[in-house]
Amino acid sequence: MITKLAVLGSTGSIGQQTLEVVRAFPHRFRIVGLAAGKNLDLLAKQVSEFKPRFVYSQDREAYTHQNAECEFLSLEELASHPQVDTVVIASSGKSGLLPVIAAVKSGKNVALANKESLVTAGKIITKEAKLNKAKILPIDSEHSAIWQCLKGETQKAAQLVLTASGGPFLRFSPARLDKVTVKQALRHPSWQMGQKVTIDSATLMNKGLEVIEAHWLFGIPFNNIRVLIHPQSIIHSLVEFIDGSVKAQLSYPDMRLPIQYALSYPERLPNPELPRLNWDRLGSLTFEPPDLDKFPCLKLAIEAGKKGGTYPAVLCAADEIAVKLFLSQRIKFNDIARLVEQVLGQHQAITHPTLEEIIAADAWAGEKAYQLITGDSPC
Repeated sequence: MITKLAVLGSTGSIGQQTLEVVRAFPHRFRIVGLAAGKNLDLLAKQVSEFKPRFVYSQDREAYTHQNAECEFLSLEELASHPQVDTVVIASSGKSGLLPVIAAVKSGKNVALANKESLVTAGKIITKEAKLNKAKILPIDSEHSAIWQCLKGETQKAAQLVLTASGGPFLRFSPARLDKVTVKQALRHPSWQMGQKVTIDSATLMNKGLEVIEAHWLFGIPFNNIRVLIHPQSIIHSLVEFIDGSVKAQLSYPDMRLPIQYALSYPERLPNPELPRLNWDRLGSLTFEPPDLDKFPCLKLAIEAGKKGGTYPAVLCAADEIAVKLFLSQRIKFNDIARLVEQVLGQHQAITHPTLEEIIAADAWAGEKAYQLITGDSPC
């Protein structure tokens, strides 16, 4: 059978790697929808190659003027279209939230790489997925690893251990962190990712968001989820069971592997393009606890997840603005955590928010973060 795919965020890092997997298995996957932001040139090349029936871009007028052969749909329409079997949510930030909800309400398989959707509205999304028998197939390497370790088990895990490379600044002192440049922060030691995720990995915010995701994906209490620094990025997560046994998933750090597993599940497909581990040269695998004083974003994220309500939405929105301000060199690297903490401290939380209240909290937090630095509202 051919699986019909819609890829939202097709011009980003995860989107492009998804299309690499599709190229390797043209007899198994067919692209019926592509969605991108402002990279119209790359989107046009993708449309020419994969010939999807449906398309979306942020600039509808500019795109449809050049590419009239595709039917233009909104992100939500694309994610819920009857001709789509699996929706790949590869976009970053809040743009993925409404398409994820549309997809699970339509009973789709959702190959999910967008952290913010589950972090901000995990309760709503998992409830709708259960009601509509939709499957959430995690693409993040850490969650894919846990998913693979849990396969075949009949009991819940006793503990989940998410590994983190530690980013480029693992051995930096607090004084050196204060002088980090944008160029340094974008040089991740293990993974090739987009700018936002790369900066979040450098601050360990990314790992905190993954803890919240794991809570919703696997129904595990926060106190049973921990993070370990593993600089080699070979073990992507570990699962401990009630008898003390531990499973781990190991592979070369390449996002195409968890992407392919999500798309082909429950099968595994042979792909000669994916690198294999060389056990003769692997060397030692090391682990250490994260330094929460040096990387406070991880602590902030876990605390926001435990508080729940609208706190995770505020966390994500404040971080998004903080990262933008850092990338534009308007704040320092250490200011990212300080700004997020300030916004969280001023938030009046809603304990059981509706989707509308989550979206409103996101908007408030983004404006507040920007105002605290610039005195103005974002454009």
